[in-house]
Amino acid sequence: MSTPPIIIKRVKKVVGGHHGGSWKIAYADFLAGMMTFFLLLWLVSLMEPKTKAQVAAYFKKFNIFSKAGTSMLMEFYRTGKMEGPKVQTQTQELPPVKGEGERFKRIIETRLKSLQEHVLIEVTETSTKEKVVRIEIMELVNKPLFKPGSAELLPEGKEILKVLAEELKELPVLVSIEGHTDAVPSRRGKTGNWELSSARAISAMLELEKNGVPPEKILEVVGYADNFPLFKDNPYDAKNRRITLTVHYGPPEGFKAKVEKTTNSTP
Repeated sequence: MSTPPIIIKRVKKVVGGHHGGSWKIAYADFLAGMMTFFLLLWLVSLMEPKTKAQVAAYFKKFNIFSKAGTSMLMEFYRTGKMEGPKVQTQTQELPPVKGEGERFKRIIETRLKSLQEHVLIEVTETSTKEKVVRIEIMELVNKPLFKPGSAELLPEGKEILKVLAEELKELPVLVSIEGHTDAVPSRRGKTGNWELSSARAISAMLELEKNGVPPEKILEVVGYADNFPLFKDNPYDAKNRRITLTVHYGPPEGFKAKVEKTTNSTP
């Protein structure tokens, strides 16, 4: 009588199989991350250009070891306030403006000889006897300073701002930065001339800071689209696409109010 064969069945068990739950957890984490990302984009889109500039400057110098704690954006949307760079009133005796326009012109002619046609210098005096130097940094036909429809500076634009920054960082002055476009509508999707002029002003500010201009010397950063053309007879002139640096020798008009607004911004 023969012994019946012994049959051993080995069943491979797959926990969860095709309908397991581990991939669902990973997918849920992915969706939560995407939702957070798009919520952040939405919150940033509600900010004014000046507030965006403050946020950019904040994260440019952010240090996790010294800046840990409440999120800057969460604090902004909880209280409606955000502490930006504090503007300090110059306490030292300010030099007279007379001759400062010529000083900038000589700098442009000697250090930016190949780019001097992009720069226009003008000295003005306000109703409160405040004297300022306005530096117009203009684009020319087929000689742009930014990539078309973009806020990215080209090497020529960076070189001009670098030379000016090396001078401005040593002077006891405050600087306002304006972005301007021509009247040609922007063709880059939903980005209009308002957004483009503001973004270019912010790029100019960051380039000045990169080359040594202290943030506390920046009084304001604003974009005006095509509302203030330099050449009113031809609003489509390429020279209307420009960055304007207004150099204030002495407290500008409304200075105290601007200090409070910069220190305690409310959208």
